[in-house]
Amino acid sequence: MREPRDRACRTPAHGFARKTGHPYARTRPAPAVRDPDGGQRAGRATVRDNLPWVRDWLTRPPQTNEVGRAVLLVTGLLRVLPAGLPARLFELGASAGLNLLADRFRYTAGPFGHGPADSPVVLREAWQDAPPDWLRRAAGATPALVFAERHGCDLRPIDPASPDGALALRAYVWPDQPGRTARLAGALALAAKQPPDVRPIGAAAFLREVTVQPGALTVVWHSIMRQYVPEDEWASVEQELTRLAESSSPAAPFAYLAFEPLRSGAGAGHRFVLTVRAGTGAPEVLAEAPPHGLPARPYEERRR
Repeated sequence: MREPRDRACRTPAHGFARKTGHPYARTRPAPAVRDPDGGQRAGRATVRDNLPWVRDWLTRPPQTNEVGRAVLLVTGLLRVLPAGLPARLFELGASAGLNLLADRFRYTAGPFGHGPADSPVVLREAWQDAPPDWLRRAAGATPALVFAERHGCDLRPIDPASPDGALALRAYVWPDQPGRTARLAGALALAAKQPPDVRPIGAAAFLREVTVQPGALTVVWHSIMRQYVPEDEWASVEQELTRLAESSSPAAPFAYLAFEPLRSGAGAGHRFVLTVRAGTGAPEVLAEAPPHGLPARPYEERRR
């Protein structure tokens, strides 16, 4: 997702500061929140003094890889996952692949909890109110997700286990969001133990190599990446999704999950919604959330 202009400018400045020990790094996160004008002055000075480095950074696509979006993706997975089956997970636009580790995150909302209790990634207050009854039942039926496979694709993947990769991911976390900082730190710790498999390939070419298999739910998911894919490429992606859906069966099921912006009408702002499709069934819009994924709430149609 594209960031507001001032924040987008501060992202490469923050990256440079973290990499070099520039004094601007010491304005983030807490002092910049207490003194936003001082933080902005330091950021602009960093940009001015290091223009070649910043210009190179701005040639990169945004790589937020926000793990909070796993709340929506796992919600969709629990909606369609047959009891007792593992999932084979394939992520489009996976960035550093952190959400390929979503089975290792902890999700909580009041007394509700799902996922490993000792996870370094805890997605607290995952739901605005209590999770839907169906989700509590599904989580109870599948207390531990099992991913038989996990693979992703991205045209310019980030290696989260490398210093430069971790630096890039941290640079996209804004100073007034310490919760995101903590979630990212936990996800990087998980990725260091099991580096995600993210291939440097386009989405359509990636999907051409995917087939459904008996004994597991084949899942394709993505979050906040659709706007970066050209229309002709996305047409090929949809052809591959149709192929997978039509080749699925009760013995070899398939599901497609997407957490993406939805424009509800002319002049209306975007809503970020979770859409789920099982096999050749009709798409179902299940939930919505802020773009970084927390907190989720059930989707409701709005009257114009």
